[in-house]
Amino acid sequence: MTAARVFLPLSLGVLAFRLCHWRVVWVEEAYPIAAALEMLQGHIPYRDFWFDKPPLSPVFYWLIGAATGWKLRLAGTLVVLAACWFAYLLARRLWTEAEGLFAACLLAFFLTFDIASAVMAAAPDLLMAAPHLAAVLFCVRRQPLLAGLCAGAALLLNPKAPFVAAACLLWQWRAAHWLLAGIAAAHVPVIAWLGLNSALQPYWDQVWQWGMVYAENSPFDSPMLVGLERTANWAGFHATIVVAAAVVLWKERTPDTRRLFLWAVIALAAVAAGWRFFPRYYFYLLAPAVILAARGLMLLSPRVRLLLLALLLIPLIRFGPRYALVAAGQPWNDLALYEDSRQAAEIVARRGARSLLVWGYRPEVYAVSRVPTGTPFLDSQPLTGVIADRHLTSSVPSAPVLAARNRNRLVAYEPHFIVDGLGPLNPSLAITAYRDLDAWMRRYRKVARTSYTVIYEMESRARP
Repeated sequence: MTAARVFLPLSLGVLAFRLCHWRVVWVEEAYPIAAALEMLQGHIPYRDFWFDKPPLSPVFYWLIGAATGWKLRLAGTLVVLAACWFAYLLARRLWTEAEGLFAACLLAFFLTFDIASAVMAAAPDLLMAAPHLAAVLFCVRRQPLLAGLCAGAALLLNPKAPFVAAACLLWQWRAAHWLLAGIAAAHVPVIAWLGLNSALQPYWDQVWQWGMVYAENSPFDSPMLVGLERTANWAGFHATIVVAAAVVLWKERTPDTRRLFLWAVIALAAVAAGWRFFPRYYFYLLAPAVILAARGLMLLSPRVRLLLLALLLIPLIRFGPRYALVAAGQPWNDLALYEDSRQAAEIVARRGARSLLVWGYRPEVYAVSRVPTGTPFLDSQPLTGVIADRHLTSSVPSAPVLAARNRNRLVAYEPHFIVDGLGPLNPSLAITAYRDLDAWMRRYRKVARTSYTVIYEMESRARP
């Protein structure tokens, strides 16, 4: 079977499932969409607005015009297919065409039938899948400079990309200088652009220093136990590729397969970094797993291979039916906050909002309303110091001094509307709970409310 005959239905299948979510904007994609909307207004990330992700993430959304709807889902499809193409090329290079096609199909399957918020959003972890696989491909091809360029691109997408460079060293440690040259070549133009636009220091502060605060503060009391539990769950849902990869370790111990297993170990370390174990972090492990699994399936007899592929029914049954329900617009608890954000966005748009402050981590309000931010802050994490993965249950700031300094900066701005999407969920973090914002908030009055948001309008412009 040729690649064309496989990739055509594969592409149509990935697109069809993603289009089931065309009405939805997931929070991890809404955040860079909000940043892209600011960039379309001529604003520079880091300098003009706070953004804690590396620069290629908002650039991706800027290139598609900060689109939502079917255009967003088409762009996500292309991201997945690019990763599948590099998986195909890598496995084919290591073995044969059959392994390449298995690798592509397995990757497409697991980037579709998994936790929707992870696989739907082209967040940094998903965007990095293609350069991650490409970097290893070029290492196998003995092209370390190109591998370094891909690893450098990955680092401009995700702070965890040093693990990609570490994996590259498994094949090209003697050419480490060329890898570093490629990484530098990818970074020099971006660093120069940030420097010329007075955004270099803010970039360091927001992406790397804030990122270190994020990494040092796990939301779990026992992160190791959580990690073991979630990794076991991941292995269960991905039993096909886990078992098939183990077959390779049992039957075929070549230098390349040993490197592939070490790559998987490095990828697992990337998953654990920061002690959060979110579903999207497992994309790092998925990359080497599908490559190994493709070979493992080919080492099995046709009957055993078929039985192992039957295990794909586990994630298919678990996640598949939800696509039809989402496409039909059926209520779903996972979308409750999004639906609330959509209602809030419609209210502020209907009332003619010219600028917004969204308090909480609810960037969908920007993505749906298309109203620009009226402050340098797209969410309240840098204003409360409480990281979003815990601010619904905890009020303890991880960076109180930084937050106080940012609130002092906030009062110099006059957003037309404030949407507090955090206070109704955690009253101690409501925007009205901060005494240093009392005088500033007196210029606003409450004009609307949804289940999980309170909407304020500037008093001088408020309507009766």
